[in-house]
Amino acid sequence: MNRLLHFLLIAWLVTSCTTDSYEKGEGKYSLMQGDFVEAKVNAQRQMVSFSTDDGAQFELTEPYTAEWIKTPDTLYRCMLYYNKVDSKKAEIVSIGEVPCPRILKLAELKKEFRTDPVKFESMWLSKSGKYLNLYLQLKTGVTDDTTAVQQLAFISDTLIVNPDQTTIRHITLHHDQNKVPEYYSTKAYVSLLTDSIAADSIRISINTYTGLVSKKMPIR
Repeated sequence: MNRLLHFLLIAWLVTSCTTDSYEKGEGKYSLMQGDFVEAKVNAQRQMVSFSTDDGAQFELTEPYTAEWIKTPDTLYRCMLYYNKVDSKKAEIVSIGEVPCPRILKLAELKKEFRTDPVKFESMWLSKSGKYLNLYLQLKTGVTDDTTAVQQLAFISDTLIVNPDQTTIRHITLHHDQNKVPEYYSTKAYVSLLTDSIAADSIRISINTYTGLVSKKMPIR
């Protein structure tokens, strides 16, 4: 995963599901559910199984491939919509990769630090405590400028040590709109590995269209 997230070049958007008519009863989408998952990829770069943040594990009814699956024998963080076939198997309805970036120091950014606004929706800790998840919305639009690509990164600037020796890692969202038009909003999910944060709590500052938002959450 690139340290700087180029959000118009990676598959972070979940492929949309469409159906021509409303399906009643046991239709294809009537039992569909969505979860953040860790998806297992085999040596042939095929997704073969996944585990949800709630701890459920499923084998896929058939291997899944996508252009964004580049690395064999690894785990990918994904947003997955699926149907349960039985207690052990599931079929994919739609799936999108969720970026899981490393937190950077400002000197590692190698770009002008910017805080162009986004829309903050929510932040939550996965049930396992392994991931801190963020749901943002980015303004975007169609342009002929091929250099217009939004960029996101998470910059650690301060570690606060409290009198009781607990620690708070302060992180600021870097967002460069980078000439991308701001016509409409698109969803963006990001997961941060809590083991990489190296603190008891995290405070994230995000510039939004309605002002600065600062969210704190214990992760230990």
